[in-house]
Amino acid sequence: MARFELRCSECALVFSEDPKLLVCPECSKHQARGRSLRGVLEVEILDGPARWPDEPLGSPDFLQQVLPLGDPSHLAPLPVGNTPLLDIPRLRRELEMPRLWLKDDSRNPSGSTKDRASLLVAAKAAEYGFETIATASTGNAATALAAVCAASGQRAVVLVPAEAPPAKLTQMLAYGAEVVPVDGSYDDAFELCMEACAEFGWYNRNTALNPFTLEGKKTLALEVARQLAPEIPDAVIVPTGDGVILGGFAKGFADLAAWGLIDRVPRLIAVQPQGASALVSALADGAEDVTPVPGAASIADSLVVEAPRNARSALRRIRESGGGGVTVSDEAIIGAIARLARLTGVFAEPAAAASLAGLEAALKAGLVDLDERVVLLVTGTGLKDRDAAARAVTMPSPIRPELGHLAERLGA
Repeated sequence: MARFELRCSECALVFSEDPKLLVCPECSKHQARGRSLRGVLEVEILDGPARWPDEPLGSPDFLQQVLPLGDPSHLAPLPVGNTPLLDIPRLRRELEMPRLWLKDDSRNPSGSTKDRASLLVAAKAAEYGFETIATASTGNAATALAAVCAASGQRAVVLVPAEAPPAKLTQMLAYGAEVVPVDGSYDDAFELCMEACAEFGWYNRNTALNPFTLEGKKTLALEVARQLAPEIPDAVIVPTGDGVILGGFAKGFADLAAWGLIDRVPRLIAVQPQGASALVSALADGAEDVTPVPGAASIADSLVVEAPRNARSALRRIRESGGGGVTVSDEAIIGAIARLARLTGVFAEPAAAASLAGLEAALKAGLVDLDERVVLLVTGTGLKDRDAAARAVTMPSPIRPELGHLAERLGA
């Protein structure tokens, strides 16, 4: 296992690994209910690799060099990560961006990026001897935890807003998770999960609260850097809710730079819906923390949070990278679902399609140039929310099974 420490992202205090330690004991004293987390801890690998490995990045040997992973046998037997970086010539031509790439993380086992964090968190829970892992989620993190626990034989308790898309609820139930719909928001479920884990002794997978969620998602950056090597992206477009996927990208690129495997880090561009834009608003205001958005709402359910939990760290990381943030309307997100599918063959859920809408907003805002090397992150499959995708297309009426009717319909 790589030697590592836990460092507070606020005060920089350093801690040794402790199964009960999730946030900085000092900074967390300033925590307020329903606000972004204080004292988020980040893993600092002390002896990372000096060169890229010959074996695939997902091999146990390499993972033990770059992640705080003990016995790799604790990893669930699922093919998480190593998703493709796609050549997308038709979208490139339409946007006039010849060096645009698409990282398709919908190829993960449960259909979303969240599998990366859940895989590592579940492995750490097994390493520590926890039998039950719990999480609050808008849908994808719960589904990812359910999938990983199904493969590893661990117990998953997931708290989700009752209004989560039915496809996601069905998926996590099929995996055998103990699903508890909450009559409230994601933020309500988050607080309840923290209370329950403290009361019942469960291991808490809550995003940002558990430092290994950030660490699991940093594998995105490792893969993108390896897939584009020896070149580095100029910018990465990241759909953003709590800010942990974005933070994971930042952490991964920062680690690679510290290990001497890349010579610079890309700009990070956060994309949020207009109805749930606390982090982007804080960027615009020059604030160090967010002001919660009561009643946050969007068709992109995975991005709907009132108070992004990793806000303080994400804001710092975006600014350090020279990046920025944009907001997009639900109408733009819906339109992007169909355009992305039609021009790349990738069917994305609303939160994932927001990356394309965000790229266009970033171009207009001057945050990205047409000739730059840009990576567009797609975080989840459109099969997770078919009702939303249906709003992006027009369902044709049936015809009689006769050639003449077919010719008329097609204009042949």
